[in-house]
Amino acid sequence: MFFQVFAWNTVPSSTAVSGRRTRVTLSRRTLAAIFVAMLSFATPSYAHVGSPDVYAEGQAGPYKVSIVVRPPLVIPGVADIEVRTQTPGIDRITVTPIPLTGEASKLPPVPDAMDQPLKDSQFYTAHLWIMASGSWQIRFAVSGSRGAGVLSIPFPATAMATRKMQTGLGVFLAALGLLLVVGMVGIVGAAARETKLPPGRSVDEKGRRRAYVAMSVTFAVLVTGIVLGNTWWKSEAANYAGYVYKPLQMDASVGQGNVLDLKLRDPGWLQQRKLDDWIPDHNHLMHLYMIRWPQMDVVFHLHPDPVATGEFQLALPSVPAGDYRLYADVVHAIGFPETIVGNIALPQISGRPLQGDDAEANASPLNVSQAGDPADQSGSEQRFRLPDGYTMVWKKPAQLVPKTAVNFQFDLLGPDGTPPSDMKLYMGMLGHAAFVKTDGTVFAHIHPTGTVAMAAFMMANPQAGGQGTGGSEMSMQDMPGMGSSSRALPNSVGFPYGFPSPGQYRIFVQMKHGNTVETGVFDADVSSAPK
Repeated sequence: MFFQVFAWNTVPSSTAVSGRRTRVTLSRRTLAAIFVAMLSFATPSYAHVGSPDVYAEGQAGPYKVSIVVRPPLVIPGVADIEVRTQTPGIDRITVTPIPLTGEASKLPPVPDAMDQPLKDSQFYTAHLWIMASGSWQIRFAVSGSRGAGVLSIPFPATAMATRKMQTGLGVFLAALGLLLVVGMVGIVGAAARETKLPPGRSVDEKGRRRAYVAMSVTFAVLVTGIVLGNTWWKSEAANYAGYVYKPLQMDASVGQGNVLDLKLRDPGWLQQRKLDDWIPDHNHLMHLYMIRWPQMDVVFHLHPDPVATGEFQLALPSVPAGDYRLYADVVHAIGFPETIVGNIALPQISGRPLQGDDAEANASPLNVSQAGDPADQSGSEQRFRLPDGYTMVWKKPAQLVPKTAVNFQFDLLGPDGTPPSDMKLYMGMLGHAAFVKTDGTVFAHIHPTGTVAMAAFMMANPQAGGQGTGGSEMSMQDMPGMGSSSRALPNSVGFPYGFPSPGQYRIFVQMKHGNTVETGVFDADVSSAPK
């Protein structure tokens, strides 16, 4: 379990829990890392790209809850948690941070009660220390007038990239340091010059020489201390940087028979990371989004298969020529998801027909308005007309702002404008979606349950029937966006998500009817602040 390596230098795994109620002993190295983290900023880039917050919906027994988990960007660090209840009658919610796998997952600490900071009976918050890197879960225990229920939300926790100290803060601290040095030199000089001087006597030449020597020695000692301290600080910072998450890298090429070959490389983050411990997520070991860049007018959702350690292959369908951005989702055996990014330039490819769970879509290039494409809007709705006459409709919110949880609702309509009678589950769910920022800094593969990998979700909630295999349709039918294929399915699907930053986004949504997988394409303009 390579992602729990930080526990070796911090606390035993059974005590790597909420810092508010658990006493821990941190090593000197860990303390130094914390100090580095306090003066740093991080750029998230693991499971999902540039979208670290976890958005989820689920049933905690009889209660439906919407959850936001904002993992710490440095380890150790504090996770911020928000819960909005959609079922009345809740009296209390407690939260417990627990490793997703291993012996520590069997030894949960004392849970913390969530607070209600606002005059809103349906809104709860909490803050929990996460002391080690790895796959974690937060267990939500809900109690109220309808009884009790439990729901666990998994999330990855690891230190992210650090940046240099802000210039303003650096100048301020440097000025304070200079003031301390000057003050210390002055104090030592005054003490050497005047401490033994009788009252009423003036300082003689010998006293002045003694003061100059003392001040010179003090200045040299302080400068030496500053230099040595700076060297130590840089050493600790470099050591901590070695712990910072480094995403897997991917080399893409096309071989004989139009076979896409994806070779994964470990840049040397941790020796324990493996390239052959994948587990299925929605019955596939890899989900690959292939988007023509920068137009974002062609998208494929494909599923390569492993052929060797760290290598996946797939016979390509027919693909228009162009430069493509690749986003590959995989899940490790401990439930830790990763999104791997790559690029490839492709000629016009005449390949195989789409089959199975494969999907594709063609839309107008960004910022080009054409009827039936993402610019086709009517009021609060945005419509995407599909090639077979079907239409996908986005019930667009009045305004989109960053860091705000929204349930994005999409409907599929038949050629006659009515809901199709043959709706089917797409890989066990009512739909899948990908939210992609037009500058490439954000990619998030979303399900009706939220941003969590379904394989990890099932590991965290074995009561739903999952054992880390992604579950089945019958075992997951009570979860949002999932159900049994034996009964009629709705033509609507919702995705809980919050945009991480302002800007332009393109949203790709897959839904299925009969044997056809439809992909709608929509555009979103996210404001920097509410108007």
